[in-house]
Amino acid sequence: MRKSGRDKDQLREIIVTPGFVKNVPGSALIQQGDTRVVCAATFDTKVPHFLKNGNKGWVQAEYSMMPGSTGNDRIQRERQRINNRHIEIQRFIGRSFRTMFDLQRIQGVTITIDTDVLEADGGTRCASINGGVVALVKCLRKMVYESIIPDIPRMKLIAAVSIGILKNEILADLDYKEDFEADADINIVSTEHEEIVEIQAFAEESTIPKSLFNQVIEIGVKKNLEIIDILKKHV
Repeated sequence: MRKSGRDKDQLREIIVTPGFVKNVPGSALIQQGDTRVVCAATFDTKVPHFLKNGNKGWVQAEYSMMPGSTGNDRIQRERQRINNRHIEIQRFIGRSFRTMFDLQRIQGVTITIDTDVLEADGGTRCASINGGVVALVKCLRKMVYESIIPDIPRMKLIAAVSIGILKNEILADLDYKEDFEADADINIVSTEHEEIVEIQAFAEESTIPKSLFNQVIEIGVKKNLEIIDILKKHV
């Protein structure tokens, strides 16, 4: 039993509020335990320069933490500062979204999912993906309604979860204190068909045995199926 009272493989409570931001094509507030992230999806009828001669669209993400998201230790707004952490995270999020459907189905269109962390208690990048999935699907529906695209692309829903290793024990969906104490933190993104999208593994002054890593992947994919079942109720 963990300090929070959860079992080792138990997710934090997940609450999704679709349409949290009313004046955008797609949005959601996601709460995973005490982590809260607002996700807003918007579209533009143009594509990045590297796709101008192509026949597909693009999906990208932006990630930021609000100044008070970590408590009294105020985080400065990104604005024009270069922050390697937030760039790495938003690329991770964007890559994940681009696996959900064939980008040729939104030819000439760029969809941007902004993910803003209101309160951070671990797993913010994973919560951003999970809430962003809902915002993205809502945005696609709006694009069909406005005749920007002819129909909804066939999609594979995805989800993300943080799995930690602490003293050779595997813990699912880490909160901040567990993340701080963990010997390793592995973020796993996978589809509703149990396909791996991306894995990020971070070890701190330790290594991860291959046998244990394989168990982590199995648990992560299983937990993502649970998250996808929750997301399906809101897309």
